[in-house]
Amino acid sequence: MFEFLMQPLPWYIAGPLIGLTVPVLLILGNKTFGISSSLRHICASCIPGDIPFFSYNWKKELWNLFFVAGIFIGGVLASLFLSNPNAITIQPELQNYLAQYGVQNFSGLVPNDLFNWSNLLTLKGFLLMVVGGFLVGFGTRYAGGCTSGHAIMGLSNLQWPSLVATICFMIGGFVSAWFLVPLILSLTL
Repeated sequence: MFEFLMQPLPWYIAGPLIGLTVPVLLILGNKTFGISSSLRHICASCIPGDIPFFSYNWKKELWNLFFVAGIFIGGVLASLFLSNPNAITIQPELQNYLAQYGVQNFSGLVPNDLFNWSNLLTLKGFLLMVVGGFLVGFGTRYAGGCTSGHAIMGLSNLQWPSLVATICFMIGGFVSAWFLVPLILSLTL
């Protein structure tokens, strides 16, 4: 039984389980699925009511904070007890492609050659981690939600803004993967 937990769930099991989260939340609690709004709830709980954006009854969204805490705790427990000691397996063509940019360490979930503390102080690392992180956060707020909120919850409710946001997320991902990231990786500064 424990060996079963060590393997990723197949897409045909994991996908429906994620999809069933939407109706369960709606039917049992009249709640919507989304993660990025939890940052607003955390800020509202910590900041006095002087800022209008954070002046609302965040306590009625307390379930969302427990949900996010559960995701975090589950991730920590999984990394401690279910982590795979083997290197991440990727296609040889992709390994050769990334080797052109100096990416050769695939021992973690993200390439250690790119995402480490010392790399943060380089132009390449700053662009990937700080600027990229800011753009994700800004885009999430500007789009009115994150990919899980729009692509899972919004599309299942047939919301037009969620379809537009999801299409924009995908276009942005393609542009980043095919043009921006190779451009940043080719920087030698």
